[in-house]
Amino acid sequence: MLFSFLKILAKLALRIYCRNIVISNSIMLHAKGPLLIAANHPNSFLDAVIIATLFKQPVYSLTRGDAFKVTFIKRMLKALHMLPVYRMSEGAENLQDNYITFEACKEIFKQNGIVLVFSEGLCVNEWQLRPLKKGTARLALQAWEAGIPLQVLPLGINYQSFNSFGKNIQLNLGTLFSQQDILQSSYGKKIAVVNEQLTHQLKKLVVEIDAADTEKIRQKFTIPVSTAKKMLLVIPALAGFLLHYPLYAVVKIFIAKQHFHPAHADSLKVCGLMIAYPFFLCAAAFVCWSIFGGWAAFIIVCLLPFCAWSYVQLKPQF
Repeated sequence: MLFSFLKILAKLALRIYCRNIVISNSIMLHAKGPLLIAANHPNSFLDAVIIATLFKQPVYSLTRGDAFKVTFIKRMLKALHMLPVYRMSEGAENLQDNYITFEACKEIFKQNGIVLVFSEGLCVNEWQLRPLKKGTARLALQAWEAGIPLQVLPLGINYQSFNSFGKNIQLNLGTLFSQQDILQSSYGKKIAVVNEQLTHQLKKLVVEIDAADTEKIRQKFTIPVSTAKKMLLVIPALAGFLLHYPLYAVVKIFIAKQHFHPAHADSLKVCGLMIAYPFFLCAAAFVCWSIFGGWAAFIIVCLLPFCAWSYVQLKPQF
């Protein structure tokens, strides 16, 4: 129930926070489990939130274990169906918990569920595909050895920016493959073939650009805005900027003062805005209700998100 509510809230938040999401092979968003989504990982847990909101079935995602240290964040991640995976760098004593997570994944697969894994194993804000770890292949093989008819779906998620709001996002979904496509006898060779399959597809799905090549980034991600759209939205966009900038500034400053890892700052900013915005709307509605009455409160609750969306549509993309 909580996941479903947060999924709706995240969908609404992303409509404001993201200017545009282009999806290729979108029919795969209707894919049913047992399914393992194998994705690249450029933008921390925002990757998981976006993917989970777009798939029709609930999506469970594997997340780096150290993200679960802070109690509030741990509760939020679990509410979003995120499961911890630990690396040696996060403490050898935690590695045994990975067996618990993998068993939980197999139970999800047995219930025809969907699990998302970030096959690079580490989040880095860049337009590159990094070498894949073996965890994805091991999870798939464990499911197949348990007799689960699991399918694997490669997915590339690409961002126009890793530090600004109003993002243009490209979500590229690949082609399903299953146990029947891994024609090897030994365990080690099967691991290698699964990773080869994934790498071959992800190379086509992930946008690879040198960070210094700003012109190529612009060409790849810019979304044209028509003159008519600019004329229609210019006034609500201006209102959206003036009314929402204080909220955005407060959340941005708060996140910056926490000294989180730079790769997580953008995702945390989105999360902070998603949590704060309903309170912001309620406060604005209460003020309007106190001064002008109930209809004014209703109107302001409708207008504020529209004005915010309008500003995101017209703000500079780079």
